[in-house]
Amino acid sequence: MSDEQDASCLLDDLRSIIEDERRLFGDTLLFEQSPESQPANVERHAPPEAVNKPVIQPSRHIEYSMPPKKPVAVEEPLLFELPVSSAKPPITTEAWGGSNTLDELNARICNCTKCALGTTRTKFVFGVGNPKATLMLIGEAPGADEDAQGEPFVGRAGQLLNKILEAIHFKRSDVYICNILKCRPPNNRKPTPEESELCKPYLKKQIEIVKPKVILCLGLTAAENLLGTNESMGKLRGHVMQYEGVPVMITYHPAALLRNPNWKRPAWEDVQAVRKLHDELLANTTTAG
Repeated sequence: MSDEQDASCLLDDLRSIIEDERRLFGDTLLFEQSPESQPANVERHAPPEAVNKPVIQPSRHIEYSMPPKKPVAVEEPLLFELPVSSAKPPITTEAWGGSNTLDELNARICNCTKCALGTTRTKFVFGVGNPKATLMLIGEAPGADEDAQGEPFVGRAGQLLNKILEAIHFKRSDVYICNILKCRPPNNRKPTPEESELCKPYLKKQIEIVKPKVILCLGLTAAENLLGTNESMGKLRGHVMQYEGVPVMITYHPAALLRNPNWKRPAWEDVQAVRKLHDELLANTTTAG
């Protein structure tokens, strides 16, 4: 075969290949030219046989820049249900200051939590006895027995106090008995000044409602908090003090008498003096009436 024939055959093969490519890809060039290399006024049209046929483009690797996803808040179920607060609103003076009876006052303040003792007590120890008593006895604070029963002076010290009252011809039901504090301090410790100040308005209201003729403080702590004195027991015994117009006398706490039996004689002298003062004041009131 001559060179011209070889060239003609090669040209025919190229035309055949180009026609096959056009049938498959339309008028798309086998090798893509850059925009600068293409004639500006050339319009290309797909051959009739390429109409309505899918155009198959060579695959390309395209990278997409996706916006970052916002974190979605997922509400996790609670493993344990949160307790509903059972805390009561603080008790204000306006809530109990207008009480006219001891029962009414007790009902309004028995849930008091003004100090930490309100969260550690077993029972609120308000007071017990005759609401119209002429003799009022004030102790320091409830002990373990009082905290358990909710009544002042019910343990060994209370039994001794009952005997002392009987010795001067008083029954427990004749007098009114209460404490500076209405809740037991841990381990029967002495009340703090803050605890006493927070609880003192309740005691003041009790005195206002009962209107006793005489008050007997049982122990130095009771005298210190009621009268605001720093004097020793030796200097306070045997003297008549005043609390807002009410005569006050002081003697040993019954619990102290159990620990120190030698104090029973001076305590006996004190309660006899209290009985005498009480009878004199009562007699004067009767005469004046």
